[in-house]
Amino acid sequence: MKKWLQRLQPLFVKKLSLPADLILEVPRITVVGQLHVYIENHRGLRTYTDQELTLDSTDGMIQITGKEFVIKMMLPEEILLEGTIEDITFLTK
Repeated sequence: MKKWLQRLQPLFVKKLSLPADLILEVPRITVVGQLHVYIENHRGLRTYTDQELTLDSTDGMIQITGKEFVIKMMLPEEILLEGTIEDITFLTK
């Protein structure tokens, strides 16, 4: 049943003009220069240091590397990270 629903989700997005990040449950990442990164729809914090942040997502993991990281805000599915952002990588399952 779940695979059937997953195949229909892109059709709902296209035909009904619904936001893809909500329907497909994919992360929405907003980057402001190299200063901030705001991530919505993540599935939890995996690792955090002052140089790396790794989050679980529906398709794998999101890895952010840089310097002087500080988590400014963290909610169950949202996070705001400040510091010098150098790289954002998607690690698939």
